Amino acid sequence: MITSVVKPRGITSHDVVNEIRKITGERRVGHGGTLDPFAEGVLVIAISRESTKKLGEILLGADKEYLATIELGKTSSTGDPEGKIQETTGNSALRKITERDVENVLNRFRGQVTQTPPVYSAVKVRGIPAYKRTRAGEKVTLKKRKVFVKELELVEFDPPLIKLRTVVSSGTYIRSLAEDIGKALGVGAYTKELIRTRVGSFLLENSKTLQELKKSL
Repeated sequence: MITSVVKPRGITSHDVVNEIRKITGERRVGHGGTLDPFAEGVLVIAISRESTKKLGEILLGADKEYLATIELGKTSSTGDPEGKIQETTGNSALRKITERDVENVLNRFRGQVTQTPPVYSAVKVRGIPAYKRTRAGEKVTLKKRKVFVKELELVEFDPPLIKLRTVVSSGTYIRSLAEDIGKALGVGAYTKELIRTRVGSFLLENSKTLQELKKSL
């Protein structure tokens, strides 16, 4: 069985997998693409040994859609609300940023872009996730990678907050995209809220909550 569930904010993707194991009694449960604890939305789940083997093939090349709320004028050590937040720009500088300024910067981040994954990420460094090395006090340097931003749309402009809708290739980090947009605007930024609304053909509106999944089985 391959389906999609709604990961709630505040828990890890692995927590969701563990909960589904309890609900179904099936040990072979996997997910297709980690969502950070602060994020919510579509998490594709494979239940059974056969399904977990097929999951990678089904999601191969699948793009992902997100709604991201970005706060300008502040940065975060983790790129999200869970890190150490630091103010980088005063209100006077933020007031000077116009909607046109944001639109002009967004034009630079459509198509193929180069980004550096966050040091607080699951990217492996010599076999160990970068976030584990970073938490252990190691200085982690990750290689830049090319990703593809298929769509990038300004949905809401309400400084210091802006809301973006974006469709990206697999492997794209929205936290890195937000930080790069903040740098391009000259004020810094971090991702305050993140909702994944689609993974390939799996849509948020068709995804079950964990409670709904439990009732349906």
